[in-house]
Amino acid sequence: MLFGDGGSGGGAGIGFNGLPASGGAGGNAGFLVGNGGDGGFGFSGGAAGKAGVLIGNGGDGGLDTGQSGTAGGFLYGNGGAGANALAPGVVGGNGGNGGLIGHGGAGGRGANSTDGAAGGNGGNGGLLYGNGGAGGNGGTASGIGGQAGAGGNGGNGIGLFGSGGAGGLGGNGTGAPGSGGAGGAGGYAQGFGDGGAGGAGGNGANFVGGGGAGGDARFIGNAGNGGNAGTGGAFDATGGGGGNAALIGNGGNGGKGWGQGPGGTGGTGGLLFGQYGTNG
Repeated sequence: MLFGDGGSGGGAGIGFNGLPASGGAGGNAGFLVGNGGDGGFGFSGGAAGKAGVLIGNGGDGGLDTGQSGTAGGFLYGNGGAGANALAPGVVGGNGGNGGLIGHGGAGGRGANSTDGAAGGNGGNGGLLYGNGGAGGNGGTASGIGGQAGAGGNGGNGIGLFGSGGAGGLGGNGTGAPGSGGAGGAGGYAQGFGDGGAGGAGGNGANFVGGGGAGGDARFIGNAGNGGNAGTGGAFDATGGGGGNAALIGNGGNGGKGWGQGPGGTGGTGGLLFGQYGTNG
């Protein structure tokens, strides 16, 4: 089949052991044109279907085990989103990359458990046009002394036009005393576009997560701001540094630190025009 969309995978029922079985895989699109099907829910989530080679959106990954999204078609198509993870210890799925024209898919959230898992990374935007996908948030740590997951990194705007995706938030450590996860870094913009903002660090009574760095703007555009560190912890943490602007554009502001921890350093402004970012 040359043209047509792939169907979504079916969700799993409950097995004899009381756990859901595996979700069905999403169907692949027609060879040339079509959208990939989404993976189905299950104890092992279904894999996302592939987009058509030329045109089509990638499928989203299936819950519960953080399946990654698939890439968009070569000429046009958005990447599929990574699935949120539910099973303990499983990281969020990564977003698929965009085609020549297309946005990257968002990363999925890391699983919540005694220790939180990391969020998935966002997919990259297309080579001609497309923004990077946002990084997934880190999972919450609910266990005593648990460590929350780090946020995923934002996808990059690797093409002529496109901005970087925002970094995911670090998960919170809600146990006594828990530790927050680090914020994810913002993606860079290669051409005309802005760098993504760094994600904020997670909160915790013990350690808190540091802020993620802002993404650079490597040609013309404003760089991303660094994320703030988490709050509430007994120990210091550092804010994320602001991204740098290359030619024309403002540097990103640094994020705020926690306690006696330093704020992030502001990024440099563009060589031809642009202001430096402020320190956090």
